[in-house]
Amino acid sequence: MLLRPLLRRGAAAAAAAAVSSGGARATALPDPPAALASLLLASRSYAKAKGGGKPASSTSNRGKVRAKDPRGVASADDAAGADFSAGGAGDDIDTEFELPTDPLPPTYDPALDVGPGGRPLFAFTDTFGSFAHRDANVYVDFTLDEWNAVLPEGLPAGMMKEFQETRRCAVMVRKSFLDLRDNFRRIVDPAVTTKLKDTKKQIVLDGPRSCGKSIALAMLVHWARTEGWLVFYVPQGKDWTHGGFFYRNTYSDFFDTPLQAAKILQDFLKFNETRLQQLPCQIFEPIPLGEGAGVGMMKGADTMEMPEGSTLYDLIQTGITHTHASVGVVVRLRKELSLVKDVPVLFAIDQYNSWFTFSDFQEPVTVRSCRSIHAKELTMVNAYRPMVHNDMMVGAFSHSTAVGKLRQELPDVPSDARLIFPRYTLDEAETVCHYYMRQKIIRRENFSEEKWKKIFYLSNGNGAEMRWLAAFV
Repeated sequence: MLLRPLLRRGAAAAAAAAVSSGGARATALPDPPAALASLLLASRSYAKAKGGGKPASSTSNRGKVRAKDPRGVASADDAAGADFSAGGAGDDIDTEFELPTDPLPPTYDPALDVGPGGRPLFAFTDTFGSFAHRDANVYVDFTLDEWNAVLPEGLPAGMMKEFQETRRCAVMVRKSFLDLRDNFRRIVDPAVTTKLKDTKKQIVLDGPRSCGKSIALAMLVHWARTEGWLVFYVPQGKDWTHGGFFYRNTYSDFFDTPLQAAKILQDFLKFNETRLQQLPCQIFEPIPLGEGAGVGMMKGADTMEMPEGSTLYDLIQTGITHTHASVGVVVRLRKELSLVKDVPVLFAIDQYNSWFTFSDFQEPVTVRSCRSIHAKELTMVNAYRPMVHNDMMVGAFSHSTAVGKLRQELPDVPSDARLIFPRYTLDEAETVCHYYMRQKIIRRENFSEEKWKKIFYLSNGNGAEMRWLAAFV
């Protein structure tokens, strides 16, 4: 954050002027009880949009957005009693600022929904499949309920933060996302004409922090599901390697995590239940049993068989109801999905890089020492991590998980699978700043071409930094 020292010096000058004039330090406001309360009011469904939006009521989500200051933030009482020194002013800029509290304008207003060059700022559609490259750099607005209906496994943290701070559940359709979508669309339908010279069935999304990898992956899953695909979506890959119980499997020498397995199966059913009831099981080998979550091994049985005529829905229900079989069912599901031919199948894994480092688990070695267990030693990670197969799979790196930089060539990943996802371009940054002005993050009277370009060049196209800088315009 090269800009923050400049802001500290500016705040120090303002602090000196405030002290000399007898000004008092403002008391920080408490955090809101419900951070997304105003978000639900601000985002409207399309039925209401077509009938004309009404002005939203005054919001009450005044609170503090906390940055990554390791020193923490003082309490409101301590802040009120402390002297407003130059150093304290710099810390305040680093740790908190108020969210927008101005009443939002009508949800849809042609006079306000104007992007760069007079183009429309929003596109009214229910899917990302209708966009061509010439239609890029436009926002698509869904309600939070609509997002959760298509992505019930959960939304990325970066997307939720964008929704909260802009007070609207809208995402921008970027050309880099359209390239990703067209890559998989062409694999399923070779007759589709795209600008891509070749296609890849396995892609690893890499790139700088906060460049939009997780949001693009969520948008890809949204598009694929609206097209009728069967998508195995993992929004939090790190959860597979952290938390819960773990047991060494006596048959495979890997480690089982039954709590994570049960949650994975439950999440997969949330959107795909109807489709899974139509897909028959094609593998009828016995499912190996392991230790259940906190209940030990099952007595008198080492395997469980699926009856003839079972569907994938029956298979998943078996793993949910029998904790001893949950890990085995997750592994069997991976093999079954590879055999599905009636519908396109896509594996989408966010925080994929967390599967190439050590997990949160440790195995006792001696009385006084433990050995860290690598993610590849976990049964489910070992089954889903490899990309050396013929299935469509995309994994997104997340640099917010503190995994660190990985080597260029990853085990069981094709050498050409890595795709560097770009930051905002100049045209995309202009659209973003017009959207922030529309949502009153940037005041309209202070908006100018010079200022939004300063935001772009100072942040180098980083999405999170642009949103943070916009509040200071």
